[in-house]
Amino acid sequence: MTGEAALDGYLAALRARDASPHTRRSYETALRAYLGWLEARDLDWRSPGRAALRTYLGELGAGHARSSLAQRLAAIRSFYRWATRAGIVAGDPWGGMATPRLPHRLPRVLEIDQIEALLDAVDTQAEIAGAGHHDAALREAIVLRDRAIVEAAYAAGLRVSELAGAELDGLDLRRGEIRVLGKGRKERIGLLGRPALGALAEYVEVGRPVLLARRSPGTAAPGALFLNHRGAPLGTRGLRYRLERLRRSAGLPYGVSPHTLRHSFATHLLEGGADLRVVQELLGHENLATTQVYTHVSPARLRTVYEQAHPRARQRDPGDEGAATSGVPRTSPTTRT
Repeated sequence: MTGEAALDGYLAALRARDASPHTRRSYETALRAYLGWLEARDLDWRSPGRAALRTYLGELGAGHARSSLAQRLAAIRSFYRWATRAGIVAGDPWGGMATPRLPHRLPRVLEIDQIEALLDAVDTQAEIAGAGHHDAALREAIVLRDRAIVEAAYAAGLRVSELAGAELDGLDLRRGEIRVLGKGRKERIGLLGRPALGALAEYVEVGRPVLLARRSPGTAAPGALFLNHRGAPLGTRGLRYRLERLRRSAGLPYGVSPHTLRHSFATHLLEGGADLRVVQELLGHENLATTQVYTHVSPARLRTVYEQAHPRARQRDPGDEGAATSGVPRTSPTTRT
């Protein structure tokens, strides 16, 4: 079988597995580049040889960032695993190859006051927009929507794709639940606390109808929960754009994204005593190992415990007469034996 025919079969398998369009596009790009490289050197994709793979790895590493390199190698290995299961190749030629690994980084997590600052920024942005916008109803609708987005993302630990794909019919305010499609188009239930429920209820009752009324004449009403200022579904790019504006307004560090709210959701649950298996279920993770990245302890929590537990962690007040005699007795180095 030619590499092109195998690639077509693999992409069909990805579609059958309900892989996201983004995954399919990025994997296809990586594999077409890889198969094209082999074809240009008259190498059989089924058994290209270790020397050729080392050369390809070197060229790939010279032209791409580590994260991009890891993504491309993941696509190639996934392709060979599929081909092996389909009986097209005897095994993965990359199986014994040592490839670069991404450094392990802890997820960025917001503190509670930073979450509050993000919500306060919703009103700040509304005031800025109000200076040059005369449609007060639209301004209020966008404020209600943005607040509902932040509250829902943090309360339920939703991915940005889940926020964009959330349907109005999937929101149950009475039960405090939101039904979304996660990775692999698997349905899961997100739980909502009182602040999120209040924000969503106000948006659905007051804000969303205003946005819905701005849709193009003759178009059907969208079922999406979150709408843009034209009454159309608010996509992932729009969600990222809105949160980025709120981040800057709140003075939060660069790199805070919708996924940061999901990280914060998981970390705050674990710090509050939630069981790891419960957090796994709430996040919609198939593998517990994926959830275990959140078992790190936040720097603020580390500092608090350290200062409470270590006898010499806190700076003593020089004016404290008991400082010299409390705790472990001090001994001059010249008198030690």
